[in-house]
Amino acid sequence: MFRSKRTTLVKRLWKFKLQNEASCPTETNDDLELKSVVHSMLKRLKEHQLDTLLQAVESKGGERTECVLLPKGDLRLGKRTVAPHVLCCQIWRWPEIDQGYELKRLTCCATRGDPTSVCCNPHHWSRLQIPDSPPPPYSAATEQLGIEDQMVQRQPVSTETGGTPSELRQTYYETGDTLSNGARRYHWCHVAYWEQRQRVGRLNTVFDQTINIFQELPHGDGMCLGVLQQDTPAPDPVKRTREKIGFGVTLSQEEDGAWMYNRSEYPIFVNSPTLEPGNSRTFIVHKVLPGFSIKIFDYDMSSFLARTRDPRYLDGPYDPSSVRISFAKGWGGVYSRQCVTSCPCWIEILLNINR
Repeated sequence: MFRSKRTTLVKRLWKFKLQNEASCPTETNDDLELKSVVHSMLKRLKEHQLDTLLQAVESKGGERTECVLLPKGDLRLGKRTVAPHVLCCQIWRWPEIDQGYELKRLTCCATRGDPTSVCCNPHHWSRLQIPDSPPPPYSAATEQLGIEDQMVQRQPVSTETGGTPSELRQTYYETGDTLSNGARRYHWCHVAYWEQRQRVGRLNTVFDQTINIFQELPHGDGMCLGVLQQDTPAPDPVKRTREKIGFGVTLSQEEDGAWMYNRSEYPIFVNSPTLEPGNSRTFIVHKVLPGFSIKIFDYDMSSFLARTRDPRYLDGPYDPSSVRISFAKGWGGVYSRQCVTSCPCWIEILLNINR
């Protein structure tokens, strides 16, 4: 008997199932029940949806794929229930997750707000990272609001290198992109790529809601670091780190701030003014594991910090709108590298907070 294409696709998808580290190497009754539930769920998909799901899983999110929709409603799995999109993420990405609140929908997913369906493409979701040391609540420093009148007016400047001058950035803040209908849209950030203390390539102005920053990506669009590096000689540590960038990161502007999604297979390290306690001389670098998303800049928090910042804590150049992201290598007090300029490959995000 000839096997149908749908059956073949379902079997191929099951072969990509990830194993939990704590799982038993032999198939248990729970495994058999899980297999039955997953096969039943997949058979509800149309053939082209199975093709899309297989493409997403095989490419590990490297290929751009469409949404894969299933009706909302939990599936029964033994004594518990699980949402379809959570089950798909457990099967093909993170066996250890348990609840939907651990996930964040990516901006590439077009089904936000759909009242009847949920996207089950596991690469349209990321794990949500909550910072280890969040800034204090806004109310914690309300009594300091009077400091606003004492604030020293400072021009934005690259805090680590001085290589991205404020004059240039102010000029960019006043520029926009003219659309075909005559309207103007304004950028939300600039991206500068650095290798240690040397900036590589030009300053990239970002108008679209999202931008991919990557070393190599199948059919990728965005900022390809491999192209920028072609004519740039590099020492061995930089070359080794270049090889770890892979799919890189996705930056997105969303309603509540700017987000970063780690698409690579190695940790990413982030320092942001809105991920630090206010009025502190120390800085915090956050480690973001593969598959996680983190809000790297909060517009409301930035406005609050601007009103409550005490100039006595500013020892040198300070840019309240600059975020630094290092690929694979951390820096700061708990690392051997004390400054981001010692990191082999890193990017600086210069946000346009005067939106």
